[in-house]
Amino acid sequence: MGKIISMVNQKGGVGKTTTSINLASSLGLLEKKVLLVDLDPQGNTTTGIGIEKGDLSSSIYDALIENVSPEEAIKKTRFKNLDVIPANINLAGIDIEFLDKSKDNPNFSKGSQLKRVLFKIRDNYDFILIDCPPSLGILTTNALTASDSVLIPVQCEYFALEGIMQLLNTITLARKKLNPKLEIEGVVLTMLDSRTNLGLEVVENVRGFFRERVYDTIIPRLIRLTEAPSHGKPIANYDPTSRGTEAYMNLAKEVIERNAREEKSSR
Repeated sequence: MGKIISMVNQKGGVGKTTTSINLASSLGLLEKKVLLVDLDPQGNTTTGIGIEKGDLSSSIYDALIENVSPEEAIKKTRFKNLDVIPANINLAGIDIEFLDKSKDNPNFSKGSQLKRVLFKIRDNYDFILIDCPPSLGILTTNALTASDSVLIPVQCEYFALEGIMQLLNTITLARKKLNPKLEIEGVVLTMLDSRTNLGLEVVENVRGFFRERVYDTIIPRLIRLTEAPSHGKPIANYDPTSRGTEAYMNLAKEVIERNAREEKSSR
């Protein structure tokens, strides 16, 4: 059964989409079968993985409103062991669609549609990664309901911890009301400029706050990482020898090792 992990942070620009794409790709390179779910109406994960949003015959939107089966929404990518359920601007109107569905069908649960979609296909994958929008609305609620855990990217800048308490409160509320098994997968520090004292201070503060939940791997601020999505490629394919490739491969190894330890300890 595949583990479902949501990338969540209501702040924009923290490296959430970059981490979604590159962690998924790196897990695939490490022989894990991965499904990447784009749950952001902007569809940046979709274009960043090399899929043209205008050419889509179906997307996560269609799967959520039950126009297509989950299997029909999945697209193969040209990258090793990596599939994607893409998104486009249609997803921006999902609230209205859910409202209409609820009126027509009293049993329709607008908060658990993604769980329904992924339940049917999770056995086909080792990991399912969900790139959530930078908000705590109905799409993120669906992700939290469907997920086993949450991975939080935190940018190494001044207001890094701003809003984190709200996010943790949301996760706690989701655990109480929607998904009692929801855990924090980990916290990944992103966009570190190691030349600045501020960046290093943020690393220290975040590690002090989250302790063992913070991954050892820190993602550096690199031009090559920002260039790769415009070419529709993960960093490992765009520049295999870059420090960004090394960082995300190391992060993927940490994710695999942590999950192996947890699985072993639960037996």
